[in-house]
Amino acid sequence: MFRYLATKRLGPVEYLTLNRPDVRNAFNEDVIAELTAWAAAAHADRALRVVVVAGAGKTFSAGADVQWMVKTVDYTQEENLRDAAAASAMFASIDALPVPVVGRVQGAALGGGAGLAAVCDIVVAEDSAIFGFTEVKLGILPAVISPFSVAKIGRSAARELFLTGARFSAARAREIGLVHAVVPASGLDAAVDGYVREILTAAPEAIAAAKALIRDVWGRPLDEARPITARAIANRRVSSEGQEGLRAFLEKRKPTWNSEV
Repeated sequence: MFRYLATKRLGPVEYLTLNRPDVRNAFNEDVIAELTAWAAAAHADRALRVVVVAGAGKTFSAGADVQWMVKTVDYTQEENLRDAAAASAMFASIDALPVPVVGRVQGAALGGGAGLAAVCDIVVAEDSAIFGFTEVKLGILPAVISPFSVAKIGRSAARELFLTGARFSAARAREIGLVHAVVPASGLDAAVDGYVREILTAAPEAIAAAKALIRDVWGRPLDEARPITARAIANRRVSSEGQEGLRAFLEKRKPTWNSEV
């Protein structure tokens, strides 16, 4: 189905792999188009409960493809706008998925690769992985990924890392919230599987509502957020999932959605 992506489905879990190891899983317009198409299908997939995003070979993603960058040197302003809008839409579509997205990072996540990590809800990285918002080293900006990256790491870390373009360790990525778990390479898959199993014990519609709630309340004054939160919990309490969860708790049994692969 895809040229530059590999997908594998195990029950409700989708494993999505950037599959260009010869160029360290770098982005070009074709990869962006394929990721956008994949995300559209994932949005419509009612059986999907969690996505694991990985990179083939030794690197998660090194950012932009060199050959693609060569092409963009001669792009007009209009062509650059169109190109950037397509990339922005791709990141936004993954960010807006109603299911948890777990990133599995090895080697390096640079530029757009760091942006892809930023749109993952949970990121597990091997302890030797390197990250970087390196665009200023090339005279450009981490512009398209900035809304997602700043939301993840905050303004202070963005000021340091966007402005220097410095590469930083997985431990530093965890400090600033870009990464949630740092493990030895030998434990990477086990750590990812642990998150997947945990997600599969939670109610899928509640997870989707929780993702939406985070977006809805983030950055809002308390007076604006309070009615949103009241409606959100009231809606969940009367939902079929909410009713099933409460009954399962009172009856000391597992709820119907609790499953593992």
